Amino acid sequence: MEQTLRGRVALITGVSRRQGIGYAVARRLALMGADLFLTHFRPHDVPQPWGADDVPELLAELRKEAPEASIAEMSADLGEAGTSQAVVDAAVARFGHVDVLVCNQARSGGDGPLLELDAERLDGHWRVNTRATLLLTSAFARQHDGRPGGRAIWMTSGQQLGPMRGEVAYATSKAALAGVLATVSDELIDRGILLNAVNPGPVNTGYLRPETADRDLRVLDEVLAAFPQGRYGEPDDPARLIAWLVSDEGRWVAGQVIDSEGGFRRSR
Repeated sequence: MEQTLRGRVALITGVSRRQGIGYAVARRLALMGADLFLTHFRPHDVPQPWGADDVPELLAELRKEAPEASIAEMSADLGEAGTSQAVVDAAVARFGHVDVLVCNQARSGGDGPLLELDAERLDGHWRVNTRATLLLTSAFARQHDGRPGGRAIWMTSGQQLGPMRGEVAYATSKAALAGVLATVSDELIDRGILLNAVNPGPVNTGYLRPETADRDLRVLDEVLAAFPQGRYGEPDDPARLIAWLVSDEGRWVAGQVIDSEGGFRRSR
């Protein structure tokens, strides 16, 4: 893999499990030569059906795969209002600047249909998925010095392509990011930062495995049947797109929500 990101620093949130998209992105960017500042929040993963990884072991594996990359990390509850600024401050203190921001954090579980919504559920997803992303991006933009290679990536979902029944709070928080993307992108480009969002579609980060699924197993069969290539998305699928977007090859793409779903058929 060409080291086209050598000399650049990437801040990636939500890097806490080997099966997660964040880990796949971190691995690709490290192999491309980037230094990394990673955040994780293990207390979120522990009660989930797929469980939590040992973070020091995960980071040791990443360092072994990309020994030339300098990797720093911190535990960060991005649901807390001041954490986003603290994360960017810590990354700048460690590396002097940040060139790339990948807002991969997300609240999983604890969602439901419209008739079961309450304020706490809505606020929980909003704080982590939407508010933290906007605050991270604001803090990142303030420290950016205009050097070439400024990139920001948001993670959205496919709620604009079809219904996401039973995930109203999550879909709402992600829809807000897709909706405001054009506005924030237009503000950031004047500071030399290109912002895009990636919708990875259904990716098997654990919730699509029968032994660790958080939904009826019949749903897993339906999701698999909707993939014309005969498999679920894997974490490295969106990671490849993100790696391209933050490289110099992606320098003419801005303000886009890009669907990376392998032809997923929602009409079934």
